[in-house]
Amino acid sequence: MREAAHPTPADLRIVSVFHALSDPARLGIAQRLLAEGELACSSFDLPYAKATRSHHFRVLRECGVIRIRWEGKYQYAALRRTDLEHRFPGLLDVLLNQLDG
Repeated sequence: MREAAHPTPADLRIVSVFHALSDPARLGIAQRLLAEGELACSSFDLPYAKATRSHHFRVLRECGVIRIRWEGKYQYAALRRTDLEHRFPGLLDVLLNQLDG
């Protein structure tokens, strides 16, 4: 089974998280995961080539915003809610508020 590397909660850096979320596509991915929970990466209808979609998920994973897991040939993404809220209190509230705006 494949496993992707994820930073530990202590290694999360706000600058990296903000950089990842500064891109509208990545912000949209994070907001959808916040609203809906874990989803298959293939369920995101992004208007980009497969390599670009993979890049966006990799950036979110490497900065610690999402956790990726493999189930068979499918890849699933989930927001790291507990880690983000513990490390950066209130950040998820800001993301959630942006869903309405």
